Amino acid sequence: MNKRAPLPFVLINAAITADGKIAPASRRFQPFGGPVDQRHLLELRATADAVMAGARTIDSDRVKLGPGPARYRRLRLRRGLAEYNLRVIVTGSGTVNPRAEIFKHRFSPIVILTTARIAKSRLARLRALADEVKTCGARELDLAAALRWLRRKWKVRRLLCEGGGQLNGALFKAGLIDEIHLTLCPVLLGGRDAPTLADGVGVARLADAARFRLVSMKRHGSVLFLLYRRRR
Repeated sequence: MNKRAPLPFVLINAAITADGKIAPASRRFQPFGGPVDQRHLLELRATADAVMAGARTIDSDRVKLGPGPARYRRLRLRRGLAEYNLRVIVTGSGTVNPRAEIFKHRFSPIVILTTARIAKSRLARLRALADEVKTCGARELDLAAALRWLRRKWKVRRLLCEGGGQLNGALFKAGLIDEIHLTLCPVLLGGRDAPTLADGVGVARLADAARFRLVSMKRHGSVLFLLYRRRR
């Protein structure tokens, strides 16, 4: 695949605790951002051609990755977007639950990104569930190639990622994140095993860290809405 082909503009959205966690150590999703954060999420979805999440995020809650109520779909149409966004699931080994809530709602296409290490039985099962399954990489998912393919095949110019930490971490490491939307909540979860905004291997040196600049900060009660953009 042409490595100079255009990439989508990638933004991530997450509600995090004051100690940087996105869920408790049990990894069971428990919303702590409140109704304002939920509206913020739907407003961001209304700007994106596609919404993406990792397999564990899909498994952990009644996630559908859709645009939500009619007013957000009308907003998408006014912006020249399709009424319903494309939905993208990332699973390197194909372990997403075939009974997950997302597969029960067929209002828009579902694309699954995976690797060549997926078992043939799982690949066949996912092909029966999704509109398309794309293999990008042998052992590890080549996210840059996958995103270029989404831009070329599915016309995805703006891609919203909703986690979890492993997927966010991989996107950061690949240098693919353009914008970060954080809802900072006055809650502390603690726990060394609790997932963070960006899990995975990470970087060994501060010099290799992804760099962002604060663009805006809004307060709603005790919750802060922060917007960061990547430093070029």
